[in-house]
Amino acid sequence: MCGLAGIAAIGGRKLPESSQGLLRRMTGTLAHRGPDETAYARTGPVGLGFVRLALVDPEGGGQPLSTPDGSLVLIANGEIYNHRELAAGLPADARPRTGSDCEVLLELYRRDGLDFLDRVRGMFAVVLFDRDRNRLVVARDRFGVKPLFFHANAERIVLASEIKALFDDPDCPRELDWEQALADQMMTCDPVLDDSPAHSWFKGVEPVPAASVLVFDLGTGARTVHRYWEFPAFDGARTGSESELVGRYAGILAASVQECRTGDAGIGLFLSGGIDSVAIAALAGSRLPTFTALNGSTLLNTDAEYAHRFARLAGLDNHQVLFDTAAVPGVAEWKRLLWLLETPLAGPEAYYKHELYRYARAQYPGMKAMLLGIGSDEFNGGYSHMLAPGGRWADFMAGLHRRGVRSDRRLAPGMGAWWDRSGPSLVRTEALRAAAGGIGPDPYEGLFRWKYRELQMYNCWHEDRTAAGNGMEARVPFLDHRLVELTAAVPEELRPSLIWDKQILRRGLAGVLPPEFIARPKIPFFLGKGLRHTCRSFAAMLAQQGDALVEEALSSPRARDYLDADHVRSTLRGLEADPGSGDVEFLLGVVNLGLLDAMCRELPGPHADAPPAALPRSVPVTDWDGQAEEIEDAVLHDAPVSQRAVLARAENVLLLNAPQAGGAWFVAVDRTLTYVIDPVEDADWLALLRALDGRRTLAEVAADADVELAELEDVVADALEAGLLTDAGSDR
Repeated sequence: MCGLAGIAAIGGRKLPESSQGLLRRMTGTLAHRGPDETAYARTGPVGLGFVRLALVDPEGGGQPLSTPDGSLVLIANGEIYNHRELAAGLPADARPRTGSDCEVLLELYRRDGLDFLDRVRGMFAVVLFDRDRNRLVVARDRFGVKPLFFHANAERIVLASEIKALFDDPDCPRELDWEQALADQMMTCDPVLDDSPAHSWFKGVEPVPAASVLVFDLGTGARTVHRYWEFPAFDGARTGSESELVGRYAGILAASVQECRTGDAGIGLFLSGGIDSVAIAALAGSRLPTFTALNGSTLLNTDAEYAHRFARLAGLDNHQVLFDTAAVPGVAEWKRLLWLLETPLAGPEAYYKHELYRYARAQYPGMKAMLLGIGSDEFNGGYSHMLAPGGRWADFMAGLHRRGVRSDRRLAPGMGAWWDRSGPSLVRTEALRAAAGGIGPDPYEGLFRWKYRELQMYNCWHEDRTAAGNGMEARVPFLDHRLVELTAAVPEELRPSLIWDKQILRRGLAGVLPPEFIARPKIPFFLGKGLRHTCRSFAAMLAQQGDALVEEALSSPRARDYLDADHVRSTLRGLEADPGSGDVEFLLGVVNLGLLDAMCRELPGPHADAPPAALPRSVPVTDWDGQAEEIEDAVLHDAPVSQRAVLARAENVLLLNAPQAGGAWFVAVDRTLTYVIDPVEDADWLALLRALDGRRTLAEVAADADVELAELEDVVADALEAGLLTDAGSDR
């Protein structure tokens, strides 16, 4: 993990003397990305700044790097995993002179020109000045793991690893792109398979495209794009048996994990308990410290428990990092994280990851890299169950075809709501497609192209920033292009057995992992069971200090043009009353837009200079079963609902049945239908709710209704918190 900054003059201009001060300001803004070294280079029309996190050859691997004659100068962020193999193919007089894994790129470029990245494996962002051709060459890895942004005008180009460094240039616009942000599928959650190009969220700022070499002619300012890798067509082109494909996948994954373990500094692993991170732990082949988020969600969905169990089985140190349900990020703490991430998609996942990195770096000061499991769900069918209401491959494909409208088309007004309703569609798919103005390409391929974009806009983005903000690097073994190319080529007839629910991965780990970890289903990080705890914490964050974050967002320069302040406030009140609704991220995204709008106009100071919040602590766990009660007490801080409480429905709450709607039940609040109760899935809750009379204790009502009160404690607590139930009498 390093930080890159650059300025290049266009049209034969020389860099003015002021450019050195600008370059130093930009590099200082990126100081958190490279705490080990700062260096500069100025040659002709180009100035480069570099901050280093030393993972390979700490003593001799500094940058900028240049050829002996000075005709090529390079700075790079990331890791070239096969640098030794590539160097071995060069002439003896062109071999690297340092131990830096990035130096090989200079000679590859000198030999192969714009094709110099064709055989490179790794994650990287590259800035290279070619003096003889008077051009600036910038490039990124195939999945956009390493960031690089630029702003170009008629006089110069400025480049940086993070957008905030570009804002140090007074000529770079400092304006949030509200229209693009509010229309982005990542914000709207439109049910389309969006594969549009990734963007930066800010006007006048562009990301260097992933898998591309972008060339600027410094004489004319003209730019050209050279694609050195194309995202594969998921066309089932490969032949071979299931066992051959599974074996090939397992072999590439094992090699990728080993490549990601290279370096001369400490490496750790985020261990969630799911098959992806467990697979990395097993294939790493050595004792890595592991770190697990222990919060209300991961406690109740058993992620934290399974992480502990695997670590204990494998003899790994496991740190259960505590986020108790009463913990609420502070106002300044959230703004600091948001500016670090510089995206409205900052949310609970990024917060937990950032704090895990902070804890890990404090416990292991020599640790500079973390292995992660991202990328497996996206390209191995990890979301197949979520898109298959019936739970079969045919249902999965039907769900994809239903979503398979082109992302550049929009549904006719009033039709959009029918797309994402749960259960079978009440409106024919053909009618919805007609309303959208057409369909896109093969929906199966469209799913993976959508996830490819999502990785760039969300996963890789926040993983990079949360790591970089703590002087660490995120490493991602599943984002090896060979793995994605292999799954893309799985023949159509084998997809139900290999791509459904990541079977190609699960079967590839047979004999490597115990069966209970291979078969464990996908569990969302903080969604699902226990979601209400996360939602409560972040609703409380927005509401603290008199809705300070919300009010600051609403008072930003452009917020009044786009946001309905009254509805934003009322939505927050609703989330406070019903944290189990799960909509807090939607509201948070809008608030983040307003906050970013304000911050990009009045720039905060460098991240490295901001005072951090108190470090999280861990819960020492040696025996989960024996410590279960202790762990639960540390995490869950809800006031328990007494079984002796006498509860009743609030006066403004009615329970209604609608036989014409399939027997569904509704909860009306102030004569407005507010909640739907499924008589089958929520049968016990419905029976308890109907039986509450304000006279008997909760235990007596549960006994008469023949329901297990222990299974309903969470929903009863939510109903009390939302004001649906009241305490009709003191405990007896």
